[in-house]
Amino acid sequence: MTGLGKVKSVAVYGIEAYVLEIEIYVTGGQLPSTVVIGLPDAAVKECRDRVKAALKNSDYRYPVKNITINLAPADRKKEGPLFELPIAIGLLVASDQIQSNMMHEYGIIGELALDGRVRRVKGCLAMALKCKESGLRGLILPAENAPEAAIVKGVDIIPVETLSDAVGFITNTLSLPPYSVNLEEVFNRSSQYEIDYRDVKGQEHVKRALTVAAAGNHNVIMIGPPGSGKTMLAQRLPTIIPQLTLDEALETTMIYSTIGLLDPSESLIAIRPFRSPHHTISIAGLVGGGSVPRPGEVSLSHHGILFLDELPEFNRKTLEVLRQPLETGKITISRAMSSVTFPAEIMLVCAMNPCPCGFYGDPRKECHCTPRQVQNYISKISGPLLDRIDIHVEVPNVQYLDLTSQVPGESSAQIRNTIDEVRNVQLARFRSLNCTTNSRMSTRQTKKYCVLEQKAEGLLQQAMVELGISARGYNKILKIGRTIADLDDSGDIQIEHISEAIQYRSLDRSFFR
Repeated sequence: MTGLGKVKSVAVYGIEAYVLEIEIYVTGGQLPSTVVIGLPDAAVKECRDRVKAALKNSDYRYPVKNITINLAPADRKKEGPLFELPIAIGLLVASDQIQSNMMHEYGIIGELALDGRVRRVKGCLAMALKCKESGLRGLILPAENAPEAAIVKGVDIIPVETLSDAVGFITNTLSLPPYSVNLEEVFNRSSQYEIDYRDVKGQEHVKRALTVAAAGNHNVIMIGPPGSGKTMLAQRLPTIIPQLTLDEALETTMIYSTIGLLDPSESLIAIRPFRSPHHTISIAGLVGGGSVPRPGEVSLSHHGILFLDELPEFNRKTLEVLRQPLETGKITISRAMSSVTFPAEIMLVCAMNPCPCGFYGDPRKECHCTPRQVQNYISKISGPLLDRIDIHVEVPNVQYLDLTSQVPGESSAQIRNTIDEVRNVQLARFRSLNCTTNSRMSTRQTKKYCVLEQKAEGLLQQAMVELGISARGYNKILKIGRTIADLDDSGDIQIEHISEAIQYRSLDRSFFR
């Protein structure tokens, strides 16, 4: 006696989902065996024992025959336990224990416990989107994953607690209504920050620099002694950047969902990500990698902030791999059989001490580092990477009067309103172009939109000669000047705009020369 069962499922490679077909062939033989083919990893091969126990504990029969399980397409590596639920259903179909006319209308995913319960899996948001794109009617998935997947409209999300629930639904013996969420309510509830720029005392010139950075999406490096508030300022930067759009929130949530970092209590990430990896991080941890490529911290910061504290302590080779994502907004991981591209549209924010002890140039504390130690510390950061950081700003220690002042500062909401207006100006300017902010302008666009008045042009020429600024640094100054002019609602870039922009590029010459 032979039987064939076919079930549709969904898997993720990188962060992109794809539909696959699971074929189960059951045939007689003297020595029963179960073989899984189609490039399965160890976790997929282990499914045989879990599926067997789950079927028996759910009052179904595991066929004592030769069983071949094929995961198609066979040229893609399959990983994880998410195929156990569809394999179990396919076995029931192939062994004539159930029949269903609607099974091929749904994708099925889920890990099985030994008692037949269905456990949560990773990447359900990407899978729900793929089901919608592929024309499937819905997705049968673990109940714990339902709030996350239900954000996708136009596809039925069927939550199941057990194997028996899934069987009952596809055989029309159990009614399970599609899970739904109020997307607008979820988005509004999840878009609140718990911190505010009003908490920061003093540091007005640093706040101004970060306002310029947020307005034009410019990368920033802050240099100052320990305890001057660099981390505190960086943590509050996402609160003044324009709020995520729904599309951006979906993209960000999909990345976190794919690698299992989405909080079970959250179905949508609606605030700008803020990632702060430790300086011991590896290259793969920062930009992604692995035998089956996974996104790294750069992609987890997509549409948000990547904060690198104590920048010189990072491995220099690790920092150099940031060049591609900073220029292109994406990172490509190449392997022998394939390559994967992860999104990496980030704002890079760095912080560092001016020397190993942290007090070089501090008027109140003496620096004990030798000139050679200072130079060796600073030279850990390469010139090409430094050129890709638009704004360099000193962060001195906060004065006592500023620290104890009762005068309230500007709130994040007030600053964000100003930045929203500037971002709208940029969107209108680049409406028909592949660009959304001043920092992303190409060389041709910079020449077209960064028109200097005569005095400003003379000042910039003088700065280029005296400070030894590179060609990339010249373009950065023009872009920063364009952002400052936008903040002043000015068409041309005036001398005061270019003067402030040069100030934000002069630190790399005073410290790093």
